[in-house]
Amino acid sequence: MTSLLNQYSRNSTVRWLFVILISINITACFSEKREDMSLTYIQSLPQHQVNNVWFQQAQSNLKDKMKNKVLTNSASSAKNVILFVGDGMGVSTVSAARILQGQLAGNNGEENLLSFERFPFSGFSKTYNVDQQTPDSAGTMTAMMTGVKTDAGLLSVDEQSNRGDCASAKNHRLTTVLELAELAGKATGIVTTARITHATPAASYAKSVERDWEDDSELSIDAKASGCVDIAQQLLAFKGGIDVALGGGRKHFLPEAQKGSRQDGKNLISQWQTLYPQGQYVDSKQQLLALDSKINGPLLGLFNDSHMDYSAEHSVDKVEEPSLSDMTRIALSRLKKNDEGFFLIVEAGRIDHGHHAGNAYNALHETIELSDAVALTLEQVDLTNTLVVVTADHSHVMTFAGYPKRGNPILGKVVAAGENTPTLADDGLPYTTLSYMNGRGMHSLGHEGDADRVNKLEINVGRKDISKIDTELPGYHQEALIPRHSETHGGEDVGIYAAGPGAQWLTGVNEQNMIFHVIAQSLLSKDESVVF
Repeated sequence: MTSLLNQYSRNSTVRWLFVILISINITACFSEKREDMSLTYIQSLPQHQVNNVWFQQAQSNLKDKMKNKVLTNSASSAKNVILFVGDGMGVSTVSAARILQGQLAGNNGEENLLSFERFPFSGFSKTYNVDQQTPDSAGTMTAMMTGVKTDAGLLSVDEQSNRGDCASAKNHRLTTVLELAELAGKATGIVTTARITHATPAASYAKSVERDWEDDSELSIDAKASGCVDIAQQLLAFKGGIDVALGGGRKHFLPEAQKGSRQDGKNLISQWQTLYPQGQYVDSKQQLLALDSKINGPLLGLFNDSHMDYSAEHSVDKVEEPSLSDMTRIALSRLKKNDEGFFLIVEAGRIDHGHHAGNAYNALHETIELSDAVALTLEQVDLTNTLVVVTADHSHVMTFAGYPKRGNPILGKVVAAGENTPTLADDGLPYTTLSYMNGRGMHSLGHEGDADRVNKLEINVGRKDISKIDTELPGYHQEALIPRHSETHGGEDVGIYAAGPGAQWLTGVNEQNMIFHVIAQSLLSKDESVVF
């Protein structure tokens, strides 16, 4: 990886040029041939998107950064972009996962670095939604995909839309960078360990006033009457087609008669296969890894009815699902075949779910899995023409405290420097380094790898005697203070880690929607000296 980062520091010789039709209506753009494109990416966006205050503010900030002589000494035009999103991967999560990875390798841990922490550029992202101080994933991913902040629960429609009201989204739909990449002739891909219809991946291809409308069974009566289209159907209807789509959520593509949840009787998997006769559909790790590498057609993989299993379940429960690294490797091998380049989104979706369950073990192991996927990626791409961005959509309320000694197990009880027994709090009880501000509270489920099992148990918040409990096991759920059916997101800034052309523009403290503008500028601008 060091050699790749050294290559990055040289000025890129790769300059990719493209033009597109003059059109405000994105649907009209897709109906024309790519060869006829004649203007820059910005002119394919709806006027309400370009005029949005969030969009304008980010463009202004990017222009200021491009005037910085230190930053402009680095290359900025990219052929490929890969965006890694650690869902819920706040700074405390990154720090704790870094230590855990080091300790699993037999070291103290604190000196360790995750793969993306070695990137030459880093900054922060302000994650708030237009209507919420502490955000949700729909609004945050919309910001990263469209350059516009919006309300919680909305997918790629602006804040003038009302959640759950289809009619309110008219003339407020936003164009995503995934759509722009497709227009530009790039190969496109989405990889996630969550349902592929879940908020974070869905924001890249769907326009919805309700993130929960993953299939028609979730639509309200009014929504159906208004002609709203569920998210799974929008995946199939994506103009130009997504070249690689891998994740969970199979039930949203199948009718109830086939063990799915759709009430309209449609089998969207069969429809996809009809739409793409040269494509390949897989639903197991064995099928994915056995794919013929010479075949270049579209690829759809749905490996679980709901979210994919935690990586801890792969080792504890011998689950046979592909890992995030498996899916990322296959996606890259497909997308790299496109001479025009590619745009790939990779989401480690289950970091978030581990935290919601108050289970640091799973959240940290999923973060390590993300780090592994990034490391694998760096071995397969050239950072002189590929921008790699790693960030989070939001944080969580996991705390990292207690004065443990150097090298103390990050999932263990606090043991102070010079001591060999756990430190006792003023109530006479030991406590762990990691804990949660709110959630379901302490549960000791031994070797259970599925953190979601806690949702079937009674809430158990407050201080508990954990003296005889092994807190390092997969099934240990940390203590929490405030009772909630699900632990909440956190509102603090999250990290941005970047390498490759344009990475320098993500330094400092950024509004989250700046990520779209940097990606679009690097991947799609014909002139790297101009910001639009």
